[in-house]
Amino acid sequence: MGKAFESIQQGLTEAIGHAKGTQAGVKVWQPAAVDVAAVRGRLGFSQAQFAARFGVSVATLRHWERGDRSPQGPALVLLNLIDRDPAGVLRALA
Repeated sequence: MGKAFESIQQGLTEAIGHAKGTQAGVKVWQPAAVDVAAVRGRLGFSQAQFAARFGVSVATLRHWERGDRSPQGPALVLLNLIDRDPAGVLRALA
């Protein structure tokens, strides 16, 4: 088989190992859950201000705050950063 097949096969093997949790040397970082309403409250932003400042829809923000949905993936990472260093995130986005 060609190089393309070998590359695809290796990627699939790694993905399967990752999904099973058996991939050697792979450490998955799971961001901590964030109380979005508390973070927004500490910043003193309205829902509209927070949503606009950090690039999420107001509807999504409301779902997070009510607990209908939980932030996932990159949104959860961003919320963790905002929670830990809001001034730093605001400076980076300025």
